[in-house]
Amino acid sequence: MSRRAGVTSVGATTKEDSNEDVRIGGAQDKQKMLLGANAGHFSMIRALHLADVITELNGFCGIMSIFSSLRYCLDANHPHDVTHLWRALAFMPFGLFFDFMDGKVARWRKKSSLMGQELDSLADLISFGLAPSVAAFSLGLRTTLDTLLLTFFVLCGLSRLARFNVTVSTLPKDASGKAKYFEGTPIPTTLSIAAGMAYWVSRGWIDGLQGLPWGVWGEGKAWEMHPVTLLFVLSGCAMVRGGGGGGGGGGGGGEGQVSCVLELS
Repeated sequence: MSRRAGVTSVGATTKEDSNEDVRIGGAQDKQKMLLGANAGHFSMIRALHLADVITELNGFCGIMSIFSSLRYCLDANHPHDVTHLWRALAFMPFGLFFDFMDGKVARWRKKSSLMGQELDSLADLISFGLAPSVAAFSLGLRTTLDTLLLTFFVLCGLSRLARFNVTVSTLPKDASGKAKYFEGTPIPTTLSIAAGMAYWVSRGWIDGLQGLPWGVWGEGKAWEMHPVTLLFVLSGCAMVRGGGGGGGGGGGGGEGQVSCVLELS
């Protein structure tokens, strides 16, 4: 997920920093008030910041990708028409674009949202966890073992996002306030698998046409599976592995809103 990170460096607190803290703290108090039980109609909508709306667009892309994959499954009598598959795969990088943009907008406007940190994680789970797994199912990874392994992949993404939300305050930061490393690979890295699926579609390597690459293991048996599903397993394991992942630049699953809340509060 994108980093909604502040740009203040680590050091002594100045009067200007203190005034900024007061202003942002007031904005967060206002949001809490708007989210209260007696805040009136549509208070949740009024509580959203611009960066939160952009995060919602990330979730929108993920949901539309899922619907496009399902439309392809419903049109199973015409496997050569892969228009819906292309749409499903195309929505994912658009989700990544909005994932990066919400952090840039939050830093530009110097506004963060406590609710937004949860929106970030949920949107990432949809766009980079659920959407790729549903696309894979549409391509032909539909055996019982395939679906169990795809479920494992999604749950790894869910766990990775939850862990970051819990541990972000303890991760070491650089001078700009960004985390020096990730705990496991960020969930948007799953788009590398989506790129691979796009290549398979372009070559016709999908169920109903030329078949998935590497064929099928145990055909007709209870443990029948497509070996390409192991790519999702490896990606899931990389997300939940211990120790530091990649460097602090760019986006990483779940750290966007959380980092910004910590650094701007």
